[in-house]
Amino acid sequence: MRRCSGSLLAVIFFSLFVYKVHAQIDHISIAAGTDEDKALQAITAEQDATKKLAMYDDFVQKFSANPSAVAYGNWQIAQAYQGTGDFQKALDYGDKALVGSPRNLDILVMQTSLAQQAKNNSKLMDYAAKGGEVCHSIGKQPKADGVSDEDFARQVTEEKNSAKNSCEFLETSGFSVIQTETDPKNRMAEIEKFTVAYPDSKFGDQVSSYAMYTLGPGQLNDKERLISFGEKILAANPNSLTALLLLANFYGDDAKPGSSAKAITYAQKAIEVAKADAPDADKTRKLSAGVAHNTIGWAYLKQEKTNPAISELKIASGLLKGQDEQQYARALYGLGFAYGKLNKLTEARDVLTEAVKIPGPLQAMSQDLLTKVNTARAKGK
Repeated sequence: MRRCSGSLLAVIFFSLFVYKVHAQIDHISIAAGTDEDKALQAITAEQDATKKLAMYDDFVQKFSANPSAVAYGNWQIAQAYQGTGDFQKALDYGDKALVGSPRNLDILVMQTSLAQQAKNNSKLMDYAAKGGEVCHSIGKQPKADGVSDEDFARQVTEEKNSAKNSCEFLETSGFSVIQTETDPKNRMAEIEKFTVAYPDSKFGDQVSSYAMYTLGPGQLNDKERLISFGEKILAANPNSLTALLLLANFYGDDAKPGSSAKAITYAQKAIEVAKADAPDADKTRKLSAGVAHNTIGWAYLKQEKTNPAISELKIASGLLKGQDEQQYARALYGLGFAYGKLNKLTEARDVLTEAVKIPGPLQAMSQDLLTKVNTARAKGK
């Protein structure tokens, strides 16, 4: 008899595969006919749950020199405690099972589920991150001697497909921790673990947004880490709109010399990536481009480049109208200010009249500027 993680056929296949191409996932296998196998047959035949649990305890002690047997026994004990609702004991025994089989996705999935039930987000992220490391390693394993490129590619694809559900569960569970975390320090620590474990995550842009928010004003307010994290994201994915826009916004608001130029560079790259004029451009891409043009317009205003600022802010207002009222109001206010500087008071009045209709932090400022523009127009008549 053979005791395995997963179905018998799957483990027989994986046992061969691990030997041939050094797969990165652990699978527990107990050889048929061994003393361990006979002991497990006796445990399986026992119908009393309490006695069965005691027998697994004895099994772990008796075969303590066999890491696979110990891991399997502790895994079964963990599942037994999970069934009784004793999640802490289940977690403890699951951790013991991971000592003997640390890259076992089945056990990591169980531990992640247990941590969710125990509402232990710290442990949950640890398991999800470890699982991500294992999942990511599948495609990075070395090819063994004697295996053709075609067979190796097929075997890796099959292993990825087999692990897909587990990997997706672990990734989603890890992301849920970030979503629900209320403490900024803990959230940032979780984000850092997650991004290392899932460098190509489908939640990548959302995680980046959480990171930038967490490191920004009102949370950790850590400018150096904000810049470092944004640049790290761009190093891995140069086309990350989230990172490009947030860094552009950061430098756009920064008063240090040279920051406006950096804001323009990041925003121009965001416009290039968004491709708002493309036939397949969706609302998100158009909005991203609008925000980027807005950032460039305001950066030009800081640089006293009024005419280029007007060009950018006009594009921004066209893309943002009806999409993001506060960004739209910002573009209109910037246009009103720029037109006023050029003494184009009628144009300034028109955009500011639109801006004062939009509730928000810029409404009062727009009204104040509109009053000044109207006063200037009256004096000029």
